[in-house]
Amino acid sequence: MASRVAVTGVGPVSPIGTGREDFWNRLRAGESGVRRVEDRVDLTGIDVKIAAPVVDFDPHDYIDPKKARRLDRSTQLALAATSLALEDSGIDVRTVDLDRFGVVVGTGIGGMETFEENFTTMLERGPRRVSPFFVPRMMPNALAGEISIAHGFRGANFGVVSACASGNHAIGLAADLIASGLIDRAVTGGAEAVMIPVTFAGFARMGALSKRNDEPERASRPFDAERDGFVMGEGAGMLVLENYDAAVERGAHIYAEVRGFGLTADASHITAPVEDGSGASRAMQMAIERAGLTAEDIVYINAHGTSTPPNDRVETVAIKATFGETASRLKITSTKSQLGHLLGAAGGIEAIATVLTMEHGFIPATLNYENPDPACDLDYTPVSVEMPVPVALSNSFGFGGQNAALIFVRE
Repeated sequence: MASRVAVTGVGPVSPIGTGREDFWNRLRAGESGVRRVEDRVDLTGIDVKIAAPVVDFDPHDYIDPKKARRLDRSTQLALAATSLALEDSGIDVRTVDLDRFGVVVGTGIGGMETFEENFTTMLERGPRRVSPFFVPRMMPNALAGEISIAHGFRGANFGVVSACASGNHAIGLAADLIASGLIDRAVTGGAEAVMIPVTFAGFARMGALSKRNDEPERASRPFDAERDGFVMGEGAGMLVLENYDAAVERGAHIYAEVRGFGLTADASHITAPVEDGSGASRAMQMAIERAGLTAEDIVYINAHGTSTPPNDRVETVAIKATFGETASRLKITSTKSQLGHLLGAAGGIEAIATVLTMEHGFIPATLNYENPDPACDLDYTPVSVEMPVPVALSNSFGFGGQNAALIFVRE
């Protein structure tokens, strides 16, 4: 029989706040982390000027300065979020079996800031000026590796790269490792930091980013009829997962249980979701079935909700296909309306938002939902609601047609 899996620690480093209390208070208050970023990124010739950066972040608060210089920003964010999550969990790592403590971390792209910096150096100053730390700073699995090294975690350790589904995939896989008995505990989630000109240019050329530069806080508007693209964000969201019985035995605070995980592929298009929503729907159905629940048990969905015309329309179709006539009773929100889209970190930070929503019995509103779209006709919670949330679903979908859904239960 599979073991149960508890969430016992959360560590958000986000565009609206760092640490559990700051993050939740600002999420609950409906604050937006979207702003103009020309002071940070050279956006000359790029028609997008807004993003959702992590501000006032000092890696030296969490990492030795000499070590921090050798890390990409994405890894710095991941290590900071890990420290926060471990502190929140109350685990004394000196008292647990580190051979059975795993690390599974998602990222969509990896160390792009490091890549840009060293590629520019090579062009301008030659190959001998490329940093010897270039490869270990850039590789996507550096996040998991550095967390393991920093804390001595010797259990299963790997990175997950599935675009914007990476964080959810990482959490689901870590939960499965614990449920199967291969490890007892894990740090898991996602991190991303790719706010450089070429990334903005690439997404802008695809037509994926919002151009609402004069109204940054109103730019991310999931499911709204006037949505025009996502807002790129950065950050990290790490969770501590544990064998449920072990968590109870040590008297841990349990936010929720990871009860179900579904993962599928659209097998249709490298960037566009399949129009009938079948891939996303199958992921949700799988998560519900693996949780031993029915669609009627779900109360709340933290949607992928990117604020792009295709995603929000197709996710709505997928929810209807999954829940049938009961879809209209669901409370649905997209925290990307406040946070922007954190790419490979999205699943991690949104899982934290989901379990805190359950903890507090308070569903934050989807910001900027002002103009109903006939193709998006469900309840997207334009006004925050106080209500019990015993069972929640969190969706993440990624380029490549990769879908991941998680079910959390709070008893």
